[in-house]
Amino acid sequence: MLSTSKIEISRKALESNMRFVREQIGDNTIISTVVKGNAYGHGIEEFVPLAEACGAGHFSVFDAAEAYRAKKVIQQPDTEIMIMGMIEDEHIDWAIEEDISFFVFELERLAYAAKAAKRVGRPARVHVEAETGMNRIGYEAHELPEVAHLLKKHQEHLQFEGLCTHFAGAESIANYVRVKNQRKTYKRIRKWFESQDLKPRLCHTACSAAAMRYPPTRMDMVRIGILNYGFWPSRETLIEHNSNVNRQDNPLQRLLSWKSQVMDIKTVRTGEYVGYGTSYLANEEMKIATVPIGYGHGFSRSLSNAGRVLIHGKRVGVIGMVNMNAITVDISQLEDVQRGDEVVIIGYQGDLELSVSSFGEFSNQVNYELLTRLPLDIPRDVVD
Repeated sequence: MLSTSKIEISRKALESNMRFVREQIGDNTIISTVVKGNAYGHGIEEFVPLAEACGAGHFSVFDAAEAYRAKKVIQQPDTEIMIMGMIEDEHIDWAIEEDISFFVFELERLAYAAKAAKRVGRPARVHVEAETGMNRIGYEAHELPEVAHLLKKHQEHLQFEGLCTHFAGAESIANYVRVKNQRKTYKRIRKWFESQDLKPRLCHTACSAAAMRYPPTRMDMVRIGILNYGFWPSRETLIEHNSNVNRQDNPLQRLLSWKSQVMDIKTVRTGEYVGYGTSYLANEEMKIATVPIGYGHGFSRSLSNAGRVLIHGKRVGVIGMVNMNAITVDISQLEDVQRGDEVVIIGYQGDLELSVSSFGEFSNQVNYELLTRLPLDIPRDVVD
């Protein structure tokens, strides 16, 4: 391979995860597959067509750039894209032309969308995001009358596609009261819009965590991200699910494997240091292998003298400092390691696994952070 490592995406794992999610959500709710953050590091260009083939028909992205990338690889003409975050005025015309819906949370954006729709000649499909207690983005209560006014005034050019909000930490019971209050606020706002003769096509509030923990939040559509990729929003949500259905195993499967190869092998004498500085001293003669991945590839520098990889079906430790483009591992206990041998950074080799979770714990990163830090230029291949 031309690159120093590759990422593999499992088709069977995705099929299994999407089937599990559908079983939990039911058949009457739209599932929007979230592919923000380069499809959580899995690669938009590779993941979107794969998810479509597995039955996905609605995708959520963060910004116009991600929407553009998803649009280029979508296979089915009726597959929808929704932008949940950043879209500048200059890209709104394009979104309307391509029938891409988008969140609005500023009065200026809503007004501009009406003008752009009139100019383009087709309605803008807008999702009105309400501030319910997350205190990030969303219309405040005092702005809602003007939102309603604009929707009515420009009803020919503004399609009230959705009324939405986002919960502040549904993955943790510590946020239960806050989420409960947000749900009440959203319900009140929904009733207020209905009292203004404004009914959205879709009411949606639930991310993966809320969809699993608070069934009433599922409504017309749910926005499912991390579950599709084989991860739970938190260990707490997995434990709660398993206790509710009386099972012990994890029903989700990880899609992603990350692999490299041995670049070089050498012997280090007793009393010599390995790598930059003096962080690792060889207490005895040892054999080491260099693997061509480093912090420039998403292998955190905090994994220096702490990380693990799999070679010949065995866990071996990272020694010395993680470099920009290379790590060194101790292979003293392995036999017949050769240049070019497979190195698994994340995934299975034989009976052993290095999971994203364990990888993240070593580097003090949550799953979301670790996955989305995997560089775009690492090739992604879909495998069975």
